Amino acid sequence: GRALTPYEALMRVAEAGLPCPRFGLADSAERAAEVAAELGFPVALKVNSPDIVHKSDVDGVRLNLDSPQAVEEAYAEMLAAVRRVRPDARLGEVLVSQMAPPGLEVIVGMNRDPQFGPVVLFGLGGVLVELYRDVSLRIVPLTRDDALSMIREIRGHELLAGYRGQPPVDEGALADCILAVARMAEAHPEIAEIDLNPVFAYPDGVMVVDARVIEAPPARPSTAV
Repeated sequence: GRALTPYEALMRVAEAGLPCPRFGLADSAERAAEVAAELGFPVALKVNSPDIVHKSDVDGVRLNLDSPQAVEEAYAEMLAAVRRVRPDARLGEVLVSQMAPPGLEVIVGMNRDPQFGPVVLFGLGGVLVELYRDVSLRIVPLTRDDALSMIREIRGHELLAGYRGQPPVDEGALADCILAVARMAEAHPEIAEIDLNPVFAYPDGVMVVDARVIEAPPARPSTAV
């Protein structure tokens, strides 16, 4: 399938009504600094290539840039690093996004199973999802009760509910996020995968910080006679 660029993926997220940081595109170091100033510091830079799915694997992310000079320097550094690792990748504009306040990291995703159709996933996000595989799954369509059950059945739910004096996260907003991904899957059959990771969960809402969306390859025409 075709991986959408990070910019295209965040546009899909925003169109689905999910909250995400303000973001824009820049095709030069100077323009990146201008976009950053318009969005408000600090910002992140991310390589925006259709050929690169995992940006951090190619050193294609720079975080917490707090001045125009820092943005310009990071822009040049990042593209040089990516070219060393992936000289074949198409590199055009760079994604500039506002840094979101830190929150508890969760993942919300979807994979279109050939037998069951869209399957939605929820779990602890960041590196924890790869380390512990603590996730819950449901087949679309989903009800709000389904979404809330997904949140509460993972082993790490205690972290979401307020662990050792930490405030509990907004489970209603997390349920809204899960349902929005389910609606995206139903409305866009061309989407094969959705990976929102991390989603920052707060006591009063959520923020989708990074998104990966993969479209299925077009169906081959039948040759049967």
